[in-house]
Amino acid sequence: MLELGVKLLLAYFLGTVLGSLVLGSLRGVDIRSMGSGNAGATNAMRTQGKWFALLVLSIDVAKGVAAVRWLPPAVLPGIGIDLALSRPWLTVACGFACIVGHVFPVWFGFRGGKGVATLIGVVGALDPRLLLLMLISWLIVVMLTGYVGLAAILSAIALVIAVRVFEADNTPLLIFCLSVAAFVAFTHRSNIARMRAGKESRARRLWLFRSRAA
Repeated sequence: MLELGVKLLLAYFLGTVLGSLVLGSLRGVDIRSMGSGNAGATNAMRTQGKWFALLVLSIDVAKGVAAVRWLPPAVLPGIGIDLALSRPWLTVACGFACIVGHVFPVWFGFRGGKGVATLIGVVGALDPRLLLLMLISWLIVVMLTGYVGLAAILSAIALVIAVRVFEADNTPLLIFCLSVAAFVAFTHRSNIARMRAGKESRARRLWLFRSRAA
């Protein structure tokens, strides 16, 4: 249990390293006070430009990869390896903890991003096939609706379907994807409210039907 607790805590702290807030501090800006108020790559691009957003995305994806590739098998000084601890369960738990850290970073008043970029890193490290379906689903939804938030929610749900197709017997991964789908919907609750009110902005460069917008 010691290994589990320590590694989950480390995964959480890894998640709290938000690219937008770390890089923003170097510029003297806090993007949470700009645009949508979100600390993710989408708001970073809208308020700081594409190169800033690309760096933010790279950091947030990389920490998701590290949380599932490096942390679970790491032999930590004074901790060692607990042979009774399931590696698959530890891996998905570390991935989820990293996403939670991104959304609720203790260093930044528990106001972080919405976890999608870190989720991309986690899923890509777990199974690239799942990531491919997730990205395809995201792109289709954005092209049809223009809503980035809706695309994030539906692509997370697509992960559950993908697991049933590619990893039907992988219970830890299925539970992880179910939990992630619910969590992503929760983090995008404000987007859902704005969509219902007709006030949500659209990604017009990708939206196929932008010419029909009012």
